[in-house]
Amino acid sequence: MSLAGFSSPWWFLLLLAVAAVAGAYVLSQRQRRRRVMRFANLELLEKVAPKAQGWIRHVPAVLIVLSLLFLTVSLAGPTAEQKVPRNRATVMLVIDVSLSMEATDVAPTRLKAAQDAAKQFAQNMTPGVNLGLISFAGTATVLVNPTTDRAGVSKAIDNLKLAQSTATGEGIYAAMQSIQSFSAVVGGADGPPPARIVLMSDGKQTVPEDLYAPRGAYTAAQAAKQAQMPISSISFGTEHGSVDIEGKQQDVRVDDESLREIARLSGGEFYKAASADELKRVYADLGEQIGYELKNADASKPWVVLGTIILMAGAATALVFGQRLP
Repeated sequence: MSLAGFSSPWWFLLLLAVAAVAGAYVLSQRQRRRRVMRFANLELLEKVAPKAQGWIRHVPAVLIVLSLLFLTVSLAGPTAEQKVPRNRATVMLVIDVSLSMEATDVAPTRLKAAQDAAKQFAQNMTPGVNLGLISFAGTATVLVNPTTDRAGVSKAIDNLKLAQSTATGEGIYAAMQSIQSFSAVVGGADGPPPARIVLMSDGKQTVPEDLYAPRGAYTAAQAAKQAQMPISSISFGTEHGSVDIEGKQQDVRVDDESLREIARLSGGEFYKAASADELKRVYADLGEQIGYELKNADASKPWVVLGTIILMAGAATALVFGQRLP
């Protein structure tokens, strides 16, 4: 029950009427007492008058006045900050499919764990959010343009294939281009919907080696900030990952530093996940942040319910104590 704000505060003028009702009741009780005191034969009055109920006879009137107070508050339109699903937003899920994702330090493999978590993220995303999918290794591929069709995104996630190299910057640029193309179509009078890039990777960029190169990840992150597309980066994997490439074991430890910097440069947030369960929790947190927003929503229902219950109680007690409605 909120008293933080009201959409129609002028309804509080009805409190004057409620005060008038309460005042009229008090005045009527005083007049009744005066009429009793004017009765000439008090001994006879005690014999013929019903036994006085004391303060309990005022309970129905108090309850009814109290119910009018609650109902007046409900008419004033109390509001409260509530979590409501977004009705418009664009999210691009950008997943690293470089060969390092074949590492088994996260069972059964990094890629399989990432696929399971990403599918859960897609399926739990609120209906009003348009979700797209991009995979990247040496190049980036737009697998699904922003859409509310979760089945298509889930199917594309299942079909992710590994490839050589890691071009993180290309993945970010592809996400930005996809969002901009989609926003140009659906923008409307309210402008483009808010956008977010969710980047999941396990390793450092290798193409190009310089993260500040024109197509590098840091340069792309700065461009994303200018375009108001913050990047939520997820560093997935452990320090002990390795893969077999052409018969040789190669170290593929996770690179937290660059992914943290990508998030910072873009104005987004960095997340660390070293297991499949942690990755699912990260995606769940992101789903809450992206899929919902806090808004001042109508909070009058509790006041209506309580006011109605108290009004019914007042009527019931009036019938029980006085065999009539007050």
